[in-house]
Amino acid sequence: MHRRLATGLAASALSVLTVVATATAADAAPADRAEVLSSWTQTGASSQSQWKAARADQAAWAAYGFDWSTDYCSTSPDNPLGFPFSTSCARHDFGYRNYKAAGAFDANKARLDSAFYEDLKRVCAGYTGATKTTCNSTAWTYYQAVRAFG
Repeated sequence: MHRRLATGLAASALSVLTVVATATAADAAPADRAEVLSSWTQTGASSQSQWKAARADQAAWAAYGFDWSTDYCSTSPDNPLGFPFSTSCARHDFGYRNYKAAGAFDANKARLDSAFYEDLKRVCAGYTGATKTTCNSTAWTYYQAVRAFG
């Protein structure tokens, strides 16, 4: 008799856990939006890589309602002197647009600008000599512009 009761209770508990797990998975997107946004706007290379992967599969993140629009480097060249800065500018736009929409832009602007600069420096790391120096100088100029006017 006790075995049948224990089995019935275990089955009921499993059913409740299944319902809770399903509800949690379905409700996770809106609740985790701020966490995901934060993870994709950090200064490290892994944050940048995660954002690039998500950008390539935006439909998978549709429930989060992110704004993926970009004008790349705005009125500055997207690829100044041939340096491919457009993806760095797109991630910067992503951070700006989504933190503004969340009403948390001011608290995150400095980090977003720093992440932008780190992204640009990663572009420049692929060069050597005078070309690398020129790229880093251009990256510094872009960074100073977003700090001042972004």
